[in-house]
Amino acid sequence: MRRSICLTEPNFALAGETKTWKFSYTLAAGFPKGTKLKFDLMMQNRPTDWEIPQNDPKIKENSIWLALPGGKTLTPEEIYSPNHYAPAFEFTLPGEIKAGETIEIFLGTPGKDPSKGNCAQTITQRRRPFHLYVDTKGKGDYKEPEIFSLDIRGNILINIRIFVPSLVAKNRRFDVIVRFEDSFGNLTSNAPEGTLIELSYEFLRENLNWNLFVPETGFIVLPNLYFNEPGIYKIQLKSSSNNAVFYSSPIKCLGESDYSIYWGTLHGESEKIDSSEGIDTFMRHIRDEVVRQFVGTSSFESPEETSNEVWKAICSNIHEYNEESRFTTMLGLQWFGDENEGLRQIIYWKDNKPLMRKKDSKYTNLKKIYKIHSPKEILAIPEFTMAKGYETDFSEFNPDFERIVEIYNAWGSSECLEKEGNPRPIKSPSGEGINETQEGSIRSALNQNMRFGFVAGGLDDRGIYQDLYESDQAQYSPGLTAIIAIEQTRDTLIQALYNRSCYATTGARIVLGFYIAGSQIGTELSTKNKPGLAFNRHITGFICGTAPIKEILIICNGTELHKLQPNQVNVEFEYDDFQELKNIALDSPDERPPFAYYYIRVMQEDGQIAWSSPIWVDLSESISAIPPQKSKKKAS
Repeated sequence: MRRSICLTEPNFALAGETKTWKFSYTLAAGFPKGTKLKFDLMMQNRPTDWEIPQNDPKIKENSIWLALPGGKTLTPEEIYSPNHYAPAFEFTLPGEIKAGETIEIFLGTPGKDPSKGNCAQTITQRRRPFHLYVDTKGKGDYKEPEIFSLDIRGNILINIRIFVPSLVAKNRRFDVIVRFEDSFGNLTSNAPEGTLIELSYEFLRENLNWNLFVPETGFIVLPNLYFNEPGIYKIQLKSSSNNAVFYSSPIKCLGESDYSIYWGTLHGESEKIDSSEGIDTFMRHIRDEVVRQFVGTSSFESPEETSNEVWKAICSNIHEYNEESRFTTMLGLQWFGDENEGLRQIIYWKDNKPLMRKKDSKYTNLKKIYKIHSPKEILAIPEFTMAKGYETDFSEFNPDFERIVEIYNAWGSSECLEKEGNPRPIKSPSGEGINETQEGSIRSALNQNMRFGFVAGGLDDRGIYQDLYESDQAQYSPGLTAIIAIEQTRDTLIQALYNRSCYATTGARIVLGFYIAGSQIGTELSTKNKPGLAFNRHITGFICGTAPIKEILIICNGTELHKLQPNQVNVEFEYDDFQELKNIALDSPDERPPFAYYYIRVMQEDGQIAWSSPIWVDLSESISAIPPQKSKKKAS
């Protein structure tokens, strides 16, 4: 039996390439006059999509038209279908076309200037489909489509990204992942012939010098590197074709350490991939393209956002992609509560758990959710807490489940009000979007002795965020969460989150350490065990930036205690807070003793920010010693 033939010319495209594309369709059976043809570009309304063509015959660029066998051309009409984000294009045949004849659909320009053509999508894809539907009765009753396809490949090599561990111990071996990318972040081997990449370390081992070829795969893993001296290092790559130099994020090498820093996102989507429409593709993207070490899913619980089938697929992929020491997956969802409960991301410790539908009587409020779970089953993360209309007032704060809070996501920071120094506030200039409110201030909650660590979310355009993307809502860079843990397993990472051993950034892999009396972030200290803390809190820390550090703020009890302005990439500091704790301690609203808390906020010259989780110091009533007489150290 004869079959129709679908051909695409050219048969591949470079990401973001502007050209004229031809789709040739040779008929297996004739089409009568009045036959309707619908051409669907299969777009998802994402910034990376194929360019939507014009259907105005007067416009001679980025056009769409159909060429008949005799040379006559047709202009289509735009038609919209339910649940489609972009129009399809419908042609009506003015006459009969016989079997064996060929019709051609063009995207681009009828002229010779390729710059006036049609722009391909900006992400790579194997066998990218285009659908042609045929209705020979001319009633618009379309059945199964004919499918054209072409490969989208990486464009010219522009950037080299180097992924390294942030924290290592002396002589501990580690691997480095190198990605060769085009301007859109796609893997590519499209480099001038003979291009070599010279590898060396910044600040160490001048004699180390390797030459790498650009591999066909577009990436390479360099195994078993190590440092034999403590210090701060970067991997450096230099291209022989244009002498461009590329650096990794900083690597802090300690003399001895059992800990590593693991980077990922618990809450967020991708501009490239919609997780609800392709969770498998999303997982691969997060693991392989943006090279995260962990990810949490964050679908909204409503049936409109997440069907039972989608949830089942999410659960399956969470189980499948979880791989010890490589990629850690965490099953999660977003749940929006009643007035003042606010928005939560709920993270399960284990696989294959139910989607907490709010309409289900078991999940109508947070108290019910917490009652039927233990703290070893779920973590609940307050999100977007200062967003007016969606705020969390922390009046029902549960310290057993709410161990961490999202201080930042791509729609703003909930640290404090803009007038109090928030560098990335939640705001809508027109007032039609979402603005900040004091009720959800994280500093205010900390002042009430609510204890949680800080994490950062990414970009989200679902649920309560769905109208923000196309509005004038202030949008910032997607955030990253750093987890400090001994090993990379799901249990270990979630336990580290439970222990508040984590910090947040606005996307840069800033390496950060913050200590009081040698205890790290997330720790609760007491003068009962360390009486000297009543008279001096010895603060130390280090920052390894991805750009020069503009300022480091040491925050105590919600206000600035000390500011450093080092104007250098790598900083080590120490500071002694000699204020008597009894004079600065905040009263706890419950029966717990007075307390103080400290954290640091780091800002780079390029605007990137990091927040350490706090450290708490409780004032025991038994402290009555005379403070030691010491001169105050200067911060370095």
